[in-house]
Amino acid sequence: MMKTLQNYACGQWVSGSEEGQVLRNAISGEAVAQASSRGIDFAQMLNYARSTGGSRLRKMTFHERGRMLKAMAMHLSAKKEDFYALSWATGATRIDSWIDIEGGIGNLFAYSSLRRQFPDQPFCTDGDVAKLSKNGTFIGHHICVPKEGVAIHINAFNFPVWGMLEKIAVNLMAGVPAVVKPATLTSFLTEAVVREMIASGIFPEGALQLICGSANGILDHITNQDVVTFTGSASTGKLLKSHPKILEESVPFNMEADSLNCMVLGRDAVPGTAEFDLFVKEVHREMTVKAGQKCTAVRRILVPENLMEDVQIALGKRLASTIVGDPQVEGVRMGALASNGQVEEVREKVRQLLNQQELVYGSLDAVELVGAEQERGAFMSPILMLNKKPFSHTDCHHVEPFGPVSTLMPYTTDDEAVELSRMGKGSLVTSIVTADDTIARNYVLGAASMHGRILVLNAECAKESTGHGSPMPMLVHGGPGRAGGGEEMGGKRGVFHYLQRVAIQGSPSTITRITGVYQSGAAQHEHDRHPFKKHFEELEIGETLITARHTVSEADIHNFASVSGDNFYAHMDATSLDGTIFTQRVAHGYFVLSKAAGLFVDAKKGPVLLNYGLDECRFTKPVYPGMTIGVKLTVKEKVDTEKRTPEDIAKGIVKWLVDVVDETGETVAIATILTMVKKLNQD
Repeated sequence: MMKTLQNYACGQWVSGSEEGQVLRNAISGEAVAQASSRGIDFAQMLNYARSTGGSRLRKMTFHERGRMLKAMAMHLSAKKEDFYALSWATGATRIDSWIDIEGGIGNLFAYSSLRRQFPDQPFCTDGDVAKLSKNGTFIGHHICVPKEGVAIHINAFNFPVWGMLEKIAVNLMAGVPAVVKPATLTSFLTEAVVREMIASGIFPEGALQLICGSANGILDHITNQDVVTFTGSASTGKLLKSHPKILEESVPFNMEADSLNCMVLGRDAVPGTAEFDLFVKEVHREMTVKAGQKCTAVRRILVPENLMEDVQIALGKRLASTIVGDPQVEGVRMGALASNGQVEEVREKVRQLLNQQELVYGSLDAVELVGAEQERGAFMSPILMLNKKPFSHTDCHHVEPFGPVSTLMPYTTDDEAVELSRMGKGSLVTSIVTADDTIARNYVLGAASMHGRILVLNAECAKESTGHGSPMPMLVHGGPGRAGGGEEMGGKRGVFHYLQRVAIQGSPSTITRITGVYQSGAAQHEHDRHPFKKHFEELEIGETLITARHTVSEADIHNFASVSGDNFYAHMDATSLDGTIFTQRVAHGYFVLSKAAGLFVDAKKGPVLLNYGLDECRFTKPVYPGMTIGVKLTVKEKVDTEKRTPEDIAKGIVKWLVDVVDETGETVAIATILTMVKKLNQD
């Protein structure tokens, strides 16, 4: 009996009220499942996400959300072989599935680690403080809080796991719940992964919901606090982007569309060079991995005119060695497209392109298969075309067959290569393979405005390069124009897409209280007990130690120079100061900072475990012999940390504002130091 996929809505697994779309195995053509969402109340789903999932996520801190993502990544990693077994039915090879499954899980790990760049708070500050008044009693700052809506992710068929996980990792890190709508064609794999995620109990209820069937009508219920993302064809994306609710409610809409990505062979990369071989290998990989069904796949191959024949021959040989068929058979390197309908769509686009260019490798009608039958599965031969006049025969710059298809085209100058790359009118990624950094620089600067990502590939980075087609979690994934004009992932900047930035204004003390970060000029609180004698939980933001003072002498300067080896003339030679800003020998900045530490450190063993680092150090005024310095040491911020093992010491990071002042009270040096401080509670 054929399996019926279920939707996860409002805390329950539910089937559609009618028979749904039949989903077929891309290799054998057999029915895998059916999917329907008929009868599902989308408005109720969105409200459930906002009220149940959103309210719970918003109460969590960034660190708690990050640890939640890590726990889920570890849980899914333990189940990945189950997903590999099911992924075969999408037509994927083991490598194809690795990109989808483990690449998706890798996004969860990556965003989990990002928690260390955020405070242990449900919100964060953004940017620097703005001084809005002469005397500093009125300041401004920006804070970012989670949107009180839901992220609606409408995904493509080619990456049923990665497409979901790379998106929800970001919105969940921000504290926003998600409703995921995978393409129905391969939703049987997405459903299996979501079942594991829900069964784990790691995410708060309402944080994740799933629609396997059609989601027509869901956008009728969105509000201004929601975010909609779409991955797929540019034409469908434009329809969604123009939805009346998107416009009326000013809903953020992020579109990542299939684009005519290109790869350029540098003029220096002639046959016999490592770069020539890298180029051929990378183009071949991009044409055959996922059977060319990647939004980042290379569709246009730009080659110096004098090297066209060499590339065509070398690439043809690699394509001829590619074994196509059932991915479960040993030696098969390219599987099937996602469906027979997809095969026919690709063929139609290729026929259109052949009106202006010629076929130099492959066949639209037949492909030699291993372990599979063409009549049953969604198989297609790799197709390589040649366009000798890409500036006048321009279909290749706006028609995209979403399969194992690419077009060779010549260029004569670096400027022509840039111009051809830009004729795609916006792409997700372009690559250039060259060992000449001047060629690389000129191409990058010329092409950058029309591409979301640029890979410069050469022998130096090839062993560790992730390749043309691999977007990375900490870098933006998106592109201008045809590519949709959006951004996904992007590390910390991606999280901000799901946060509402708001400017706040008030006194330094008030802003300190709101943000949990000490602001210069805010009230400082002195205590009898030295702060280094206090545990992490006992320290208060704004707590300040005012130290004893020290008068700087020439002996200090000599001794520090002797110890450090820093004999810079401004410190040691009073006769060399003409034309400088100094009126006499000046104390080393690092002596001032070191002496400051000597003034504020409590020497006895206590909760402070170690000095963890130094940030934002500035020397703002020269310190001459005879000047007296002291320190105001203030608790600026506290960052909780988790125990790596049960035996680990429970601790946190304390950021201290070190304000070194002279006898007039003027700041001569300022820095932020970080210490690791033991907690009272070791559980």
